[in-house]
Amino acid sequence: MAAQVVERYGGLDVMVANAGIVCVVKLTELSAEQWDQVLNVNARGTFLCYKYAGIQMIKQGRGGRIIGASSLAGKQGQPSSGAYSASKFAVRGLTQSAAHEFGPHGITVNAYAPGAVDTPMKHDASQKNWVGCILSYLERLKFRAKHSIPEDISNLVSFLASKESQFITGVFFD
Repeated sequence: MAAQVVERYGGLDVMVANAGIVCVVKLTELSAEQWDQVLNVNARGTFLCYKYAGIQMIKQGRGGRIIGASSLAGKQGQPSSGAYSASKFAVRGLTQSAAHEFGPHGITVNAYAPGAVDTPMKHDASQKNWVGCILSYLERLKFRAKHSIPEDISNLVSFLASKESQFITGVFFD
């Protein structure tokens, strides 16, 4: 993927790892296959994006920005979301480790942790248990007056991708 970007655009300056899937299943009912699927997409996928973006940015020698999607579930586990929480905790730790490794090359690495964002997934009936858990958690966070919208996330990501964020690295924005 990084090679295709370099071939088409001449370099890689910003990489956002934003893919993620949710599996709403109690730990006692969670299959190894479900666990593997969630961890493969959310944690392994982010690892591969960070790795190959880092390799390319180091090779270019001009720094860069690496940004990952975590979750509030990567800060505090929720019922029926063990695999999802584990995968998003992994993104958080990976982000901090990558920030240490890539920092000397002028590459910042940060992650954002949206709560309930008003997207189709939030309204998906099959995800109601998980969304209910997140909404309950957000209710306890009195400083959040409303649920975020996609533009709230894109504004943060745009800032993290900018030169203005050049000294912000290893941070988990929640």
